[in-house]
Amino acid sequence: MIESKGWNWKIVKEEQEEIWKNPSIESYYLLNRWKVQNKKDFLDLGCGLGRHSILFGKNDFNVSCFDISQNAINRTKEWAKKEKLEFDYKVGDMLNLPYENEKFDCIYCRNVISHTDTEGIKKVIKELYRVMKNDGECYLTLGSKDTWGFKQEDWPLIDENTRLRMEEGPEYKIPHFYVDYNLVKELFKDFEIFNIYQVIDYYEEKEKLFDSYHYHILIHKK
Repeated sequence: MIESKGWNWKIVKEEQEEIWKNPSIESYYLLNRWKVQNKKDFLDLGCGLGRHSILFGKNDFNVSCFDISQNAINRTKEWAKKEKLEFDYKVGDMLNLPYENEKFDCIYCRNVISHTDTEGIKKVIKELYRVMKNDGECYLTLGSKDTWGFKQEDWPLIDENTRLRMEEGPEYKIPHFYVDYNLVKELFKDFEIFNIYQVIDYYEEKEKLFDSYHYHILIHKK
């Protein structure tokens, strides 16, 4: 199993922060969904700069912020302090979550748990199951094997599903695990799967068009 490694948030400057402080589209749906279900204990797994922690905190959830990066946690703390919000903060490795069994009824991890290899993913999923309450839900994303990153043959192949990202930037030399539909079904067989859908993001860089494919998955602990 490859060593866990998180984003290098230190090189993400203030002028680049806006995109990472704007909550993702689906987070508003989840906020509504989990409010209606009267879920309150929320884990922002891989909180980054805190965009989803702040959103859920402002809506009266009990928020726990977790990240492998101390820099990310520090910056989330600073933002939460300005908003007069109090959260629980922990720095650690998602392979061994520092929480008691059945602590959370809602977990959000967007573009986070894929930063490991196949054996690591299996361990993270067991940890998710352990810390989720019965009837709890988790929304997560995983990179698709249809995306350009998985097809980069000059990026080292760690195992049949994982490549080491070699692009300069905050994800340099971070492992990226990729799935297809059948692998998603296999990995989450112990959960009830509410939704699986694949999203394609398009972006242009230096007059080149790139597409990025991710699976979005909503799971329920029976």
